[in-house]
Amino acid sequence: MSHTLEWKTRLYLFEEDGTTTARATLDTGTTVLTGHGAAHRNPADADVPEIGDELAAGRALRDLGRQLLDIAEGDVGSAHARSHAEAGPVLGWSL
Repeated sequence: MSHTLEWKTRLYLFEEDGTTTARATLDTGTTVLTGHGAAHRNPADADVPEIGDELAAGRALRDLGRQLLDIAEGDVGSAHARSHAEAGPVLGWSL
């Protein structure tokens, strides 16, 4: 069975006063998830905006990935429970 989908992602970065925040969105067509991340520059460090962007974006994408994995694990559990319910009662000793 062939299956092709396109999911759209967007990444928004905001920087102000040494703090970079990121928002990552994933639109599957049926669900929209949003991940968040932040990076705070130590005042003693050099001002290199790219580092804050990378850290905040990576953290937002990691948050988004965690949410997606949590949903998938729940779906696997539900599918597993349905398949056992459809199989009927199991004979033998309960554990």
